[in-house]
Amino acid sequence: MEPPELAILVGLPGAGKTSFVRSRLAGHVHVSKDLMRHARNRNERQLALVAQALAARRSLVVDNTNLRVADRAPLIAAARAAGARVVGYFFDATAKECLERNRSREGRARVPDVAIHIARARLELPARGEGFDALFIVRAEAGEFQVR
Repeated sequence: MEPPELAILVGLPGAGKTSFVRSRLAGHVHVSKDLMRHARNRNERQLALVAQALAARRSLVVDNTNLRVADRAPLIAAARAAGARVVGYFFDATAKECLERNRSREGRARVPDVAIHIARARLELPARGEGFDALFIVRAEAGEFQVR
């Protein structure tokens, strides 16, 4: 039996992460803090959902910005403890591109422009040395995803 996969998405708000999940990772359990509006501690809740999926030997995707090494480390540790494969997807999008996409969003999906600028300043590029088995760069162009 193949080990489950933990896919960790890394990118600014508006980079196309959730659209990528729907397009390319629809068979994975979808874990997103955006779906935990009423959770008291979203980090704890996220790790609990990750552990639950991995214990059930299900592949999953963590669809958050995951901007810093410190954000990704507990996820990678949980995957390693469960014997899962860890795959990272870095969404290579400029703040300008994300701002443009964000303007087309409605309701809670739309974030304040300042959130994108703050995220850009906090971004620590992912590296294989963090514990990824594979790391891909994703570009969203004309509604299609280019993965390399």
